[in-house]
Amino acid sequence: MKKKKLNLRDLRSSSEAAHSHDDGHDHSGQRSNFKAYIPAIISFVMLIIGIALDYFNTIFFTDWLRIIWYTIAYLPVGFPVLREGLNSIKKGDVFTEFFLMSIATIGAFIIGEYPEGVAVMLFYAVGELFQNAAVNRAKTNIKALLDVRPNEASVYRNGDYISVNPETVEIGEKVQVRVGEKIPLDGILLSEKGSFNGAALTGESKPETIAKGEKVFAGSINMGGVIEIETTKEFKDSSIARILDMVQNATARKSKTELFIRKLARIYTPIVVFLAIGVTFLPYFFVDDYVFRDWLYRALIFLVISCPCALVISIPLGYFGGLGAASKNGILFKGASFLDAMTKINMLVMDKTGTITKGVFKIKEVKAIGWNETEFMKYLMAMEEQSTHPIAKAILEYKAEGSDYYATEVSEIAGKGLKGSVNNKIVLVGNKALMTANNIEVLSETENIVESIVMVAIDNKFAGYVVIADELKDDAKETIINLQKVGIENIMMLSGDKDSITQKVASELNIKQAKGGLLPEYKLNEVEILKKNPKNKIAFIGDGINDAPVLAASDVGIAMGGLGSDVAIETADVIIQTDQPSKIVRAIKIGRSTRKIVWQNIGLAFGVKVIVLILGAGGLATMWEAVFADVGVALLAILNAVRLQKMKWD
Repeated sequence: MKKKKLNLRDLRSSSEAAHSHDDGHDHSGQRSNFKAYIPAIISFVMLIIGIALDYFNTIFFTDWLRIIWYTIAYLPVGFPVLREGLNSIKKGDVFTEFFLMSIATIGAFIIGEYPEGVAVMLFYAVGELFQNAAVNRAKTNIKALLDVRPNEASVYRNGDYISVNPETVEIGEKVQVRVGEKIPLDGILLSEKGSFNGAALTGESKPETIAKGEKVFAGSINMGGVIEIETTKEFKDSSIARILDMVQNATARKSKTELFIRKLARIYTPIVVFLAIGVTFLPYFFVDDYVFRDWLYRALIFLVISCPCALVISIPLGYFGGLGAASKNGILFKGASFLDAMTKINMLVMDKTGTITKGVFKIKEVKAIGWNETEFMKYLMAMEEQSTHPIAKAILEYKAEGSDYYATEVSEIAGKGLKGSVNNKIVLVGNKALMTANNIEVLSETENIVESIVMVAIDNKFAGYVVIADELKDDAKETIINLQKVGIENIMMLSGDKDSITQKVASELNIKQAKGGLLPEYKLNEVEILKKNPKNKIAFIGDGINDAPVLAASDVGIAMGGLGSDVAIETADVIIQTDQPSKIVRAIKIGRSTRKIVWQNIGLAFGVKVIVLILGAGGLATMWEAVFADVGVALLAILNAVRLQKMKWD
């Protein structure tokens, strides 16, 4: 059955109008929302007056006046539904909820049950209004992204800054961003430093300080002084544009549960229409005191109860609520189907560098032999200033002011390190192979160090070493503990880094299975072996280009959205915008809560409907019970789905 939500124009305001604002105060949206309730208010007031006149047996309120009164009360809420039902029939879609409600209420008028006919349509209309309000509430977190979409960029052209549409800015242009403005495009910071609020992208409200040369992302808000950036992507490829595209497309990807219910409704609805016809006429052949009016009334009750709107609305609303809750927490699901898939995961395979670690080298230990540490580091830093290797960058961060020594005659020895002169002393900086090649004896203790190690010799004597290591992310240990708490005990680490380093990191995190030194194809092969066991439902989380094949092959691919490569993000099913692995646990909890609420709604709708259907067919239920079974259950299901927006996930 085709559910045409949000199309009753006379009953409901558009979601866009409800969210449009210029000054932060949604006056027009509020007025529009109030106008949407006016038809229902008119019908309600006239219905109450009509019932009161009926109750007091008013002499003049009889016959044609009574019919006219209730017809006028019916039209404000009934006409839009009748119109939608007629339009659906013209398009060849007969068995819609509009058709069911129309024939049920018109039938009530035919047999003289005017108040009940008005009441059924009124409560249906009010239910639709509440459904619309619930949908808007669920959209709030997602629509907040639209508010941070940059609408102009101050770009440097022809010697001056001019305001243009961000979509017209090309890669490599210089853009100025003032305090409080949004970063219009992804780029690299040209100013010395800046402070940015990336809440819209990551869900984290704490401002982040960025240094010169580091990446800044479109949609972040400049919290410091005036800054300049150099664009690295066109607007259509920027972070905010990509997020908006993923979120807007997410609702189009239905879960299996949602698709099943919609298919069921298309079969179920015509069946109940023919059953209602049977309830009306078949008793004639089996009942001695058959009264057409009584059995028609029962059939109309049957039709009202059978309307599947509680199912067709509450289920997608439940998934929509889950998508919104995830977005609010910096987690982007590319569709409702992945919310479902997340609940079935029983194994997590993870990359190491950039996923569970920060992907940034830091000095872990400095060991100087025959030199004081400061002097030793000055020689080392003087040499590393001539290198562009990531390890060199980590060493140069030892002291912000750098070294006041200068290296000359520096040459690179492929695969081994550097050789040069500092203060007229020959300095060698590199690995053990470099030391061995120059007949320099190193300490035996270095054999047991699994991390990256930089050895230094000064004037052909071993002067010490520096241990460089990638740091664990702050929430890495917490993530593994909490994954086990939610039932994901089968955790495996696959890394391209050295196996010794991978094993050490895995040991620190209490991960039992780990393999290092893997090329992308070997990572993929490991996951494919695991998938051969049909009991394994695997989620893989990674961040690099080399992780893309594994992300695609997994049941659920999860990518780090901040540091992650574009290829990984495009391939993945779920994006963690904050780069925090702990958000995996939150994603699982949101998926499980969403599925739980959806099945609660299915059970509630079917359970109540079956009971009242039986009572209605037996003549033990009136239109009022029918209204509860339809609209009442729909409202309860909606309230249940809205709970997702208020849940805490920590």
